[in-house]
Amino acid sequence: MNKNLKIRISSGIDTAMGPGKAELLEAIQEFGSITKAAKKMKMSYRRAWELVNVMNQCFKYPLVLTAKGGTHGGGAEVSELGITILQNYRDLETKVSRFADKELNQILSNLSQK
Repeated sequence: MNKNLKIRISSGIDTAMGPGKAELLEAIQEFGSITKAAKKMKMSYRRAWELVNVMNQCFKYPLVLTAKGGTHGGGAEVSELGITILQNYRDLETKVSRFADKELNQILSNLSQK
C-alpha cells in the first residue's frame, strides 16, 4: 500500500479499522499478547488496549479474544472474525493501491513540497 494513502473504515464516530489497528492485529497474531504487540509497535499497553477495545466494540463479534493473567499468564489472540477482517482490509489496500495509482500520483504531484 502506498504510504501516502491510508484507508480507514468508520463505524459511527469511531475508526473500526485502519492501518495502525491492522498492524496491531498482526502483532497480536505474532506474539499472542497485547503487551508484546504494544512493545513491538512502540506504544503503551494502555493505548494498545484502547485500540483493541474500539475494534471489539465496532464489530458484531470481538476481533481480539483475551485471557486474564495468572500463574500461566494471560494472553490474547485474534479471533476468526479478526483474521477475516484483517485479510479483507489488506486485500482492500492492495486493490485500492492498484486501481487508484494514476489518480493518487496526480494528486501527489500537485502537493506543495514541505
